[in-house]
Amino acid sequence: MAAIPALNPLKIRTTTNGEAIEGFKKGDDDHDEQPLSPMSRLFHEPGSNVYIVGIMGLKTKIQPHIFKRNLVHTFLNNHRFSSLQVKDKETGSMKWIPTQVNIDDHVIVEKLDPNMESSNKFVEDFISNLSRSPIESTKPLWDLHILDIRTSEAEGTCVFRFHHSLGDGVSLMNLLLACSCKTSDPEALPTLPGNIKKSGVTNSSLWASLGVLWNSFVALVMFVLTALFLEDTKTPIKGSKGVEHRPRRFVTKSVSLDDIKLVKNAMNVTVNDVVLGITQAGFYLYLHRRYCEGDIGYNNFPDNIRLRATLFFNLRATTKIQDVTGRSRHGTWGNKIGYALHPFKIGPKKDPLDYVRDAKAVMDRRKASFEPLFTSFFANTVLKLFGVKVAGKLNHKIFSNTTLWFSNVPGPQEEISFCGHEVAYIAPSCYGQPNALMINIVSYKDKVTFVLSADEETIPNPHELCDDLEESLRLIKASICSSHTMSNL
Repeated sequence: MAAIPALNPLKIRTTTNGEAIEGFKKGDDDHDEQPLSPMSRLFHEPGSNVYIVGIMGLKTKIQPHIFKRNLVHTFLNNHRFSSLQVKDKETGSMKWIPTQVNIDDHVIVEKLDPNMESSNKFVEDFISNLSRSPIESTKPLWDLHILDIRTSEAEGTCVFRFHHSLGDGVSLMNLLLACSCKTSDPEALPTLPGNIKKSGVTNSSLWASLGVLWNSFVALVMFVLTALFLEDTKTPIKGSKGVEHRPRRFVTKSVSLDDIKLVKNAMNVTVNDVVLGITQAGFYLYLHRRYCEGDIGYNNFPDNIRLRATLFFNLRATTKIQDVTGRSRHGTWGNKIGYALHPFKIGPKKDPLDYVRDAKAVMDRRKASFEPLFTSFFANTVLKLFGVKVAGKLNHKIFSNTTLWFSNVPGPQEEISFCGHEVAYIAPSCYGQPNALMINIVSYKDKVTFVLSADEETIPNPHELCDDLEESLRLIKASICSSHTMSNL
């Protein structure tokens, strides 16, 4: 890390030509020289040094000066985006140190070849290349890359990169949306889907309470066994040692939200149940092809595959969009996440709807347990008792013993404009995790997008997995429509 800089009495934020936009005296921000939280510190440990990538396609030609002017008055009002993370050489602790910020160091307008062969491939390759290098610690750990080139989905693309120590996916989605407005009403913030009450945990009946305790106990046992030795089956999507240090390929596949809601309503399940069912079915299609078509030398599809996801849960009481400063009394900002180990049953089904039924059964047990709260409590306890080194090794062991990360982040329900530019799509993801695959689901307006972050050494054809996810939804929807037709005969 960089040496601790001398603190100026006045912190100045500047435009592209160095003109002062705003300044305030040291002490005006009550976060000056505060230590990093244990969870933020944990994201600097080997195997946990994770970056969040936010890809945003825009419907209009990008005007960089408008972006810079807006970000000066929004991002830089959050102390984490205008502070260095500085390590004390003697104690090993880290602090937020306010610094002078030049917006040009963070908003980079890339020089592009107008005669490139494929703009889609260029954008995909560019984002992949970002995962090859970290952000220099001599500046706040975020940047924005502007690719002012037309692709099949957008007139231009913005790629945000944030170190995970700045906050989790919900925090950063909150920040992006706080800089946005409804396209139909420029004075109104976007709206997010409402919170879903976890009825299993709050049910006060004796049997329900015993069920919660049993589910929590089973989850605890699996958590401990995974931390000790229990590893997922070596499959074509299970990463090898050191996968967290390799570059990633980011690919997306958007499907109709109405199609997912059709399945949801017909089966009386949640949207999350449906997307998990789609993912489980997609894994079977992809793995069956990899095993049985001989591209990696397998002849037979194995029985009893153990394939688990680290499934992340938001532990906040609300997902409401709040102020960008990070001082909300509701605790919106930071890394406030727990996780559960979610098993996928990989195998053929006579009825594609069984994939969704399996997902619902597993998720009902997750909801009727304290597993996400437990993992958060356990991680914080280990941090306090044994320090970040031990907590980092524990996290790395658990994550690397599972197959993938899975996250579902709610997005805006209507079309939005970000810094005066209409948004075509939003695609968040991560790199630096000790898994070969991460699947992030984000909703936006009338679509749901599957965002894959894949290690190409392990998964050389991630676009095929995207196609398998789309095909899985088609099969599940067709089964719903067929059942409905038969019931009307």
